[in-house]
Amino acid sequence: MLKKQIITFFLLIVITSCFSQNEFNLPNTESDKIRFKLIGNLIVLPVELNGVELSFILDSGVSKPILFNIANTDSLQIHQVETIYIRGLGGGDPIEALKSRNNFFKIGNALNINQEVFVVFNNDINFTPRLGVPIHGIIGYDIFKNFVVEINYTNKVIKLHKPETYVYKSCKKCETFNLSFHNKKPYIDAEVMIDSIDIPVKLLIDTGSSDGLWLFEDDSLGIQTSKNKYFDDFLGKGLSGSIYGKRTKVNSFSLKSFKLKDVNTAFPDSTSISFARKFKERNGSVSGEVLKRFNIIFDYRGSKLTLKKNGNFRAPFFYNKSGIVLEQNGIRVVKEKEDRGRIGYTDSNENKITINLSTSYKYSLKPAFTIVELRQDSPAARAGLMIGDVILTVNGKESHNLELQDVIQFFRAEVGKLIRLKVDRNAEIRIFSFRLEDVFK
Repeated sequence: MLKKQIITFFLLIVITSCFSQNEFNLPNTESDKIRFKLIGNLIVLPVELNGVELSFILDSGVSKPILFNIANTDSLQIHQVETIYIRGLGGGDPIEALKSRNNFFKIGNALNINQEVFVVFNNDINFTPRLGVPIHGIIGYDIFKNFVVEINYTNKVIKLHKPETYVYKSCKKCETFNLSFHNKKPYIDAEVMIDSIDIPVKLLIDTGSSDGLWLFEDDSLGIQTSKNKYFDDFLGKGLSGSIYGKRTKVNSFSLKSFKLKDVNTAFPDSTSISFARKFKERNGSVSGEVLKRFNIIFDYRGSKLTLKKNGNFRAPFFYNKSGIVLEQNGIRVVKEKEDRGRIGYTDSNENKITINLSTSYKYSLKPAFTIVELRQDSPAARAGLMIGDVILTVNGKESHNLELQDVIQFFRAEVGKLIRLKVDRNAEIRIFSFRLEDVFK
């Protein structure tokens, strides 16, 4: 009996020591594979937090996990809280949050029993409307610091490896880069060509942004929008508010031997990025629309990154040519036809008889896809569409049978494509049509 107690006590010491450092660990294996969803160029991972299953975005641009959109997770409990203020991109003030300690996180088989997390209750900080799927938070550094992380964008799989046992495979088609870090965030050296001039840049690697490149204007370095080839646009939302700026394309973007041409690039307004620019060496970010063209190995402990081109590499870069920004905003009631089918039989004279059963209808609750931003003088704006319009059909397809990203994809088609929209405007059904235009004309 005494021997059994000693063994149990020893095991408790070992387990506690493995997880007492606020770190993730793989207790029973050297590596683990986790499937993810790629939505709007963002990696969405299944995460378990204090026993509740949630969905988080893998965001290399955050130093601590941030939890939001928890209104419908009544069973979730968080531990040891204190009030703090945090800020990020956007022109607003810092926002109030709770800092919570000693939380249980599980991602695949990776465990952390002492995870710190920030909790934000501001309803404006919510990825769910923009992506069309439930998103409860973001996590980054705490995963990358503890593992060698392989991201296979093609197969939508992440592999976590213990750094001490990971062995690199020979790869002649790969390029390896040195990483530098500032405030626990990774930076890479690259090169952009603007107006036929090559410019070296240091960029944040940001898996939590869906754009291609962000560049911070700096006339002394030649980092500026091409003349007469840009348009003003809504770029997204940060922790500190909405972000606006200019969208353009750079001639090329190079990571050693890998060169991408005509890359979508945004220049955010200086007021939106004042916090980000405190790191003077930073020239911008490289994000999801570029990163998804590679399979990537992040090795924070070794301070290096390995890239290999995948099947997305040669895909062209497209802009939303409609001027519409959509969000999944609430629900609407939809009347759907329900065909009960038909029955058949053979009568006494061996004639085949078919009887069509009656058609009925049912009412269902479906997501409402609402216009939340509308670019000035865009094709959609000139056609008469307005902020607040709810899209019912797009080119004859019922929106409730589509995902949000499917609807948005219509607006990224080729120049000249005819778009026909049926919308609900304050309970009045209206129909609009317009053709997609070159955003730079």
